Amino acid sequence: MEEMVDQVELLLEQNSDTQLKKYLTSLNISDVAELIDELPEHGPRFIEIMSLNRSVAVFRILDFPTQERIMKKISGKRVAELINELPPDDRTSLFSELHGDTVNALILHLSPEDRKEALALLGYEEDSIGRLMTPDYVAVKQTWDVTRVLSHIRRHGKNSETIDVIYVIDDNGKLLDDIRIREILLVKPETKVSDLMDSRLIALKVTDPQEEAINVFRMNNRVALPVTDDAGILLGIVTVDDILWIANEEYTEDIQKIGGTEALDEPYLDINLFRLVRKRVGWLIVLFLSEMLTSSAMQYFNDVITNVVALAFFIPLIMSSGGNSGSQASTLIIQAMALGEVTLADWWRVMRRELLSGLMLGAILGTIGFLRIVGWSLFINHSIYGPDWLLVAFTVGFSLVGIVLWGSLAGSMLPIMMKRLGLDPATSSAPFVATLVDVTGLIIYFSVALTIMSDIIHHAHPAIAK
Repeated sequence: MEEMVDQVELLLEQNSDTQLKKYLTSLNISDVAELIDELPEHGPRFIEIMSLNRSVAVFRILDFPTQERIMKKISGKRVAELINELPPDDRTSLFSELHGDTVNALILHLSPEDRKEALALLGYEEDSIGRLMTPDYVAVKQTWDVTRVLSHIRRHGKNSETIDVIYVIDDNGKLLDDIRIREILLVKPETKVSDLMDSRLIALKVTDPQEEAINVFRMNNRVALPVTDDAGILLGIVTVDDILWIANEEYTEDIQKIGGTEALDEPYLDINLFRLVRKRVGWLIVLFLSEMLTSSAMQYFNDVITNVVALAFFIPLIMSSGGNSGSQASTLIIQAMALGEVTLADWWRVMRRELLSGLMLGAILGTIGFLRIVGWSLFINHSIYGPDWLLVAFTVGFSLVGIVLWGSLAGSMLPIMMKRLGLDPATSSAPFVATLVDVTGLIIYFSVALTIMSDIIHHAHPAIAK
């Protein structure tokens, strides 16, 4: 990339559009897209001087902020050409991001047929399969023979999104089956389409959520899938390249939400600083206010801490252990739900597993905590935890069992509860779970202390022991 940037900068200095166009044409479209990222001020010029087909190929793989910036700086004629040549699904994706007035202006550049098609696609729900599909596909009838199918592909295949899969429809446009092109190419010309049909049809509904399509593609190893309405009428197809974009967006969005921020709708370095702060501050305020409950809990048990000072030494340990176990559990469950490995119906299986794993993890950490206090008191500093160091050790050990168990249960159940309420499971982010477990962990810790060390606390402060 460094060599390409140097070469392009040299051609820009020479101000030779002919040589620049020749060089850009020799590159892969992904390389040109990277050059636009490296030299953003020259991106519009690249799009202007390249051939239309190549400009479209590059433009469609750019992120939206870059597309918008380029459209503002290229000629109106080039904008109209790009909009007309973009595949319907990419055009819909672009229109979905633009402001309404801009979309209305751009739609006027389309032919009446394309305009009708664009408005129809924009009419579907934002996160539905309908927004992803393209109506450019090859459809045939089951009564045709292979010779007629191949002739039909030669006439209409150029305008299709893909010809890897051919779709069989009846006279009313209802989808009957799909056939891979290799099956057509490897049989005799007189073979009927009906002889190639196996009825193992997999189709998406136009109203299905886009997330569902990701799992369908992943499980069925397809390059394209047909999209139908409720009556089974073939409306379009969705290709794997569109699904890969959506999968990447969903993954990025979930990671951002798990980190405790709202999902960013554009790259980190491109987003306005004030918008970035606004995306982050909401969760920070919620978490800050929630953490105030921690201080309230500590104030409530202030006399316990005052009379057994050694307990205060382990508050950070207790809080981090519970938060870490909760964050682990929530991250695992959110990922499993995203991959379709866990559904709402699996809640009891998840709870049962986390109950057992939480107990085992808590027992391991509790044992380590217990042995640490005992070993330190016996061999290093006899007075650091006071005369009741053994009771402190038992308090920390048993508390860790309960807190890690609670953290695992809370972290695993919150995503499922969010999903049940119709919310994004990723909203139950690791910081949120950690904050919840911090507060409840302190209550568990001091409750165990009151139970194990009740005699000591009673003599020092009878009211608290009660």
